[in-house]
Amino acid sequence: MPVYLVRHAKAGSRNDFDGDDRERPLTNSGRRQAAALATRLAALSPSIIMSSPYRRCVETLEPLAVAIGCQMRLDEALGEFFTERSQPEAGLMTLLQSLPDRAVICSHGDVIPAIINLLKDRGMHVHGEPQWQKASVWVLERDGKQFATASAWPPPAVD
Repeated sequence: MPVYLVRHAKAGSRNDFDGDDRERPLTNSGRRQAAALATRLAALSPSIIMSSPYRRCVETLEPLAVAIGCQMRLDEALGEFFTERSQPEAGLMTLLQSLPDRAVICSHGDVIPAIINLLKDRGMHVHGEPQWQKASVWVLERDGKQFATASAWPPPAVD
């Protein structure tokens, strides 16, 4: 059974946002992407919803949480990487291995490639072209406890 790894939807520019970057919200286009993702992911009966605590990630999965009546969990391991974080990969691997089937998790553009590369280093095969765009979704399939294959969905077309 799969785990779904979502890159947050479109957010305003980091350079144009005054304030703590953790609070940067989705744009109108990003909110439409989040709604489209909610429709697609709700049909897959998610077991849990987990997100980086950054506002843009939380806002990406909020429509899904509302649609299925599920409380969202926040986990710092899914937050953006910073130089002061020591060995972020260890926390990510622990988190990934603890996820139940059909978990939906949301993270950032620096974290998702790191996850995919970590899993590739452990033998996971990636089918098709990688999707790194905002609001793209990686479908990670397990064989027992190991992630065996991955494929990616492009972001929903909403504009």
